[in-house]
Amino acid sequence: MQLRTVLATTTAAVAAAACLAATGPAQAASPVNHACSTSVSLDRFSDALDKTTYDGTFVGNLSALAVDGDGSLAALSDRSSLFSLDARTLAPKAVVPLADEKGAALDSEGLAIEADGTRVITSETEPSIRRYGTDGTILDRLPVPASLQVAPAGRATSNQTFEGLTLMNGGRTLLASMEYALSGDTAGIVRFQTWRRHHGRFELAAQYAYRTDAAFLGVPEVQALPDGRLLVLERGFTPGVGNTVRLYLADLRHATDTSGVENLTGQSGVRLIKKTLLTDIASCPALGATAKQPQPNPLLDNIEGMVVTGVGKGRLKVLLVSDDNQNAVQTTRFYYLRVRV
Repeated sequence: MQLRTVLATTTAAVAAAACLAATGPAQAASPVNHACSTSVSLDRFSDALDKTTYDGTFVGNLSALAVDGDGSLAALSDRSSLFSLDARTLAPKAVVPLADEKGAALDSEGLAIEADGTRVITSETEPSIRRYGTDGTILDRLPVPASLQVAPAGRATSNQTFEGLTLMNGGRTLLASMEYALSGDTAGIVRFQTWRRHHGRFELAAQYAYRTDAAFLGVPEVQALPDGRLLVLERGFTPGVGNTVRLYLADLRHATDTSGVENLTGQSGVRLIKKTLLTDIASCPALGATAKQPQPNPLLDNIEGMVVTGVGKGRLKVLLVSDDNQNAVQTTRFYYLRVRV
């Protein structure tokens, strides 16, 4: 440190001390409250990737996240692209194009990564679930129950099918969440389909029913926890008001296998997945965030992806991302949460 800097610092300190003696103790600055609820806090958010491109590909439309084997983040675009991001900076490192067996684009929404690096990816159009190699080569395709297929083949509505995807039980079980109810089911009751790994392939297994808080709320993402419970996002949009996004802890234990139930109408014989509200994201501190359209909280946007990035002693690190739909009034935003379960 140069002498003049020392003198200046000393002079400033003396002046500050004199001021303190004359006016009394200064009030300490109030710490920033990061709590969203008693269970959830928001560490920070990042808009670093909003309206950016990488290797000629638009970085946005992000619908799912996963942690890859090397610790990097995999971020799935619903425009048939899978990005690899630096986990610390979010800087894109690679992008792999995706397609179906005929080379056509996917409406890619859900993502899970197996222990060997295989990417499991849903598409909402049929819907479908395919397993891909790291280079985007299709390895196989999972069976989908007839009722979950888009009408007229089944009872699902286009663009309202497999949104969430997660691996459970150490990778032995795969679970996909429908976004909205099937035709014939009560609005707000959505189906969660599972597959069990058998001789290296996933085969159809139990199905469960989950009720959202309101009919306009869908399920864009689910994430399995080590104890078998799930984190579930519920999301909706009201024009002129903005987004509603809530985070729940859900428990499949004791829920009825609904694979043989044609219509879910809230009947007493069907036990739904139990859920506990962890937080409404609108209750989180804005931390200086701005919104390009009306929102109950400027922090909010079209949150669609979620991944657990750390687990320890009943506390989780959870990363969320919003899908900007390549829309000027929406934002690609990452949210860093701490969750107590």
